[in-house]
Amino acid sequence: MLHYLRMPADAQPIGLPSATARAAVGALALLADDTRLKILWTLMQGEQHVNALSDLVGAKAPAVSQHLGKLRLAGMVSVRRDGTYAYYSASDDHISRIVSLLVDHASDELAAQHQISELRRRRRRHTAT
Repeated sequence: MLHYLRMPADAQPIGLPSATARAAVGALALLADDTRLKILWTLMQGEQHVNALSDLVGAKAPAVSQHLGKLRLAGMVSVRRDGTYAYYSASDDHISRIVSLLVDHASDELAAQHQISELRRRRRRHTAT
């Protein structure tokens, strides 16, 4: 499990300890895979078993299992066994917040890019007439 430093609002800025920076980079590296990001996003909405996750994220079950293993080792997902089934869920609220922020940011950026493209298209159409 990763631990995070919090800086009080009135505190003077200090350097980020190298160990903390390395741990943060490790977490970000795990999130830098679109399949793992989709898995976490899906698990933030509720627990799933591998086959359901496979369908929901559009990846083959063995690949999803491999990604889940990495995420579980990092403490980002947890597993609950029920007979022969293993049900996975997001287990780190910090990571869930980061994923939500990343997805919101990406959605905003895509919407802005779409608006810019639309404005350029309209401008080209207007100047062509």
